[in-house]
Amino acid sequence: MEKQFVIDELSQSESWRILRIMSEFVEGIDTMSEVGPAVSIFGSARCTPEDKYYKLARKLAARCVKANFAVITGGGGGIMEAANLGAADENGVSVGLNIELPFEQKPNPYANLQMNFKYFFVRKVMFVKYATAYVGMPGGFGTLDELFEAVTLIQTHRIKPFPVVLVGSDYWTGLVDWIKGQLLKRKLISPADMDIIRIMDDPDEIVAMLKRRIIL
Repeated sequence: MEKQFVIDELSQSESWRILRIMSEFVEGIDTMSEVGPAVSIFGSARCTPEDKYYKLARKLAARCVKANFAVITGGGGGIMEAANLGAADENGVSVGLNIELPFEQKPNPYANLQMNFKYFFVRKVMFVKYATAYVGMPGGFGTLDELFEAVTLIQTHRIKPFPVVLVGSDYWTGLVDWIKGQLLKRKLISPADMDIIRIMDDPDEIVAMLKRRIIL
């Protein structure tokens, strides 16, 4: 596998990498433009099938498909696998945006549309550009990165506002309380910024909210 420090490798003498980046954008746009209204579901690749959030992600994805949404995930294991599996349970459109990593990330077999990316930033554009809603399940640094990327783009009006749901009050409440107690209290964000995200637990309630806010 090539070196993983791909940003450090960019230089004028390696301008061919720019063509690789452009090709990933072109392929992604051509492929994803056919997907239709979709919900991006993201979370930990390390979550096992026995975990309650694996089961919840599978159930939620199935509910999304029944409500005529496609499902987009990072294409790997854990929560991503569960969401693609849930979409497959209902014979729905299921996208896996896989990233090439030296550890952890291997494509799961349940997405019926698989894409492979070398560059994180291209992949994240696909997550956001073709999502009508963002659903964050429990996860680590990658999950937090994807969450705050979407929140920042909505806050700064770089993308149209769409629902950003954090699934699992026992997991996310501490983070949201910290945001209120530090960022909001210190006036580093506005009170209206807190409206961008919401914590929910029940798949049926989540899908009902999405149907109210999104016109298919």
